[in-house]
Amino acid sequence: MPVVDPTSYHQPPRLLINGHFETIYPALLRTVNGVNYQRERIFTADDDFLDLDWSKVNGKQLVIISHGLEGDTGRAYMKGMVRAFNNQGFDALAWNYRGCSGEINKQRRFYHSGATDDLDVVINHVINQYTYDKLYLIGFSLGGNLTLKYLGEKNLTLSQKIEKSVVFSVPLNLHTSCLKISEPANFLYARRFLKSLVGKIKSKARVRSDLSTTGIGKIRTLMEFDDRYTAPMHGFGDAKDYYSKCSAINFVDAIRIPTLIVNAKNDPFLPAECYPAEKLKSHPHVYFEMPDKGGHVGFAVFGEPYYWSERRAVEFIMEKNIN
Repeated sequence: MPVVDPTSYHQPPRLLINGHFETIYPALLRTVNGVNYQRERIFTADDDFLDLDWSKVNGKQLVIISHGLEGDTGRAYMKGMVRAFNNQGFDALAWNYRGCSGEINKQRRFYHSGATDDLDVVINHVINQYTYDKLYLIGFSLGGNLTLKYLGEKNLTLSQKIEKSVVFSVPLNLHTSCLKISEPANFLYARRFLKSLVGKIKSKARVRSDLSTTGIGKIRTLMEFDDRYTAPMHGFGDAKDYYSKCSAINFVDAIRIPTLIVNAKNDPFLPAECYPAEKLKSHPHVYFEMPDKGGHVGFAVFGEPYYWSERRAVEFIMEKNIN
């Protein structure tokens, strides 16, 4: 599909002078009020659980929102998107991946960038237990990769209730994205993610004898972590095998519903391979936008009720502007 009207592209506040500022400010300083979740716990076939956070306004349509690496439903970008759609009459379901809801999950496995089986559990639960007319999928970063992979995998078997999808700041190529975030300029981000992931492994190892933390202190990069833990815990040969089999870029060709991918050009986490404009320009269902500004899961706007990403998502799904 051609790029949607470029006049809709994000213009950041002047104080946010580059992609790092656009990324850090919303993550650390944004507060979103007016979202009050009701939690529902559902169970998986392998005797584990997923915690779903609902924000309902008696809508007939539902958005299902997937968060980023080491995120959760309490993040401002999640609540901002929930509030934007609630205010347009949509119910919203923000779901926590295994181990991300404040309680360590039961099984040895966690979540990862390609764990579409859990997204499928959530969607099937909604379809079987609720009566929504239409469903829409939204994803941020890792959650965007997960969403696109799911849509590509399902292809023609996707539930007819799922009408559209919107994803932001997507590491479409997991291998080169991992290399990018490990560059010196991104040291603080990588260290924060790694500290959180290592902490979860240590917590799980205290209750599971089949998980070793020997030598965990020597892990210095996210790729080393994926080699040591993510890949073997989830059935992959090594980190590169995991990246190859789970990168959304390998699944987008099979997507069959209107889907918007937005990756800002100044996103400090994304390498060149995450901007496949040439590959996607003739795709019949996928729209690809790469605004100059936005950072990673940023798109901040000062003095307005919604961030640009929230407006863009609502516009694409509803095909109208919001105030």
